[in-house]
Amino acid sequence: MERNEPPGGPGTRREGSIAWTQDSVADVPLRRFVGRVGAIEVAAVEWDGSNRLWTWSSPLADDAWGHAPTERGAKLGFEAWLRGWLENFRPFFQ
Repeated sequence: MERNEPPGGPGTRREGSIAWTQDSVADVPLRRFVGRVGAIEVAAVEWDGSNRLWTWSSPLADDAWGHAPTERGAKLGFEAWLRGWLENFRPFFQ
C-alpha cells in the first residue's frame, strides 16, 4: 500500500478530495478510517468482522451506507454515493 501524507498529520491519506485518517485507541490502530473534506467529517469506513466486509457510512444522511470486500472498495463506494448526493445541491449553487 502506497502512503501519501497530505496535510493533516501522520496516518492521513488523501484519495481524491477526501482525506482518510486511521482511527486508533491508546495508540493501537483500528480497522476504521474517518474521511474528511477540510474540517468536515463526511464518512467512516470500518471492518465488519461478522460479515467479513468493509462498511462505509456517512453522518450526512441516516440511510447512507454500503459494503465492499476491500477497504479501497468501500472508500470508492462512498465517494460514488457522495458525488450523487451532492449533485442534488447543484441547482442551489448555480
